[in-house]
Amino acid sequence: MARILVTGGAGFIGSHLCKSLVEKGNDVICLDNFFTGRRKNVLELMDRPNFELIRHDITVPILLEVEQIYHLACPASPVHYQFNPVKTIKTSVMGTINMLGLAKRLRARIMLASTSEVY
Repeated sequence: MARILVTGGAGFIGSHLCKSLVEKGNDVICLDNFFTGRRKNVLELMDRPNFELIRHDITVPILLEVEQIYHLACPASPVHYQFNPVKTIKTSVMGTINMLGLAKRLRARIMLASTSEVY
């Protein structure tokens, strides 16, 4: 199995992805700053030995050891990205640059998912 990072892992899609990856036996690190994600979305995973939740804003670089990165961090709802459009752009641009840098350093595979509204 793999060691996997899911950014935005406490969001709607991210939390479902985390659950699926954990159930398949992967070691999953869920990274979220809780701007739009919610701790309750991953609460059922908290007692699993192969799940870790880290509160972190991906606009700040982070050093982790992983083999795969699912980069889902982005405020996708109009209510959220219109509330703080600068944070949305920082998350989308700086966060993606940080995750690409981490993937390059680790030679990890990365998958980016976003919303067209951030453009």
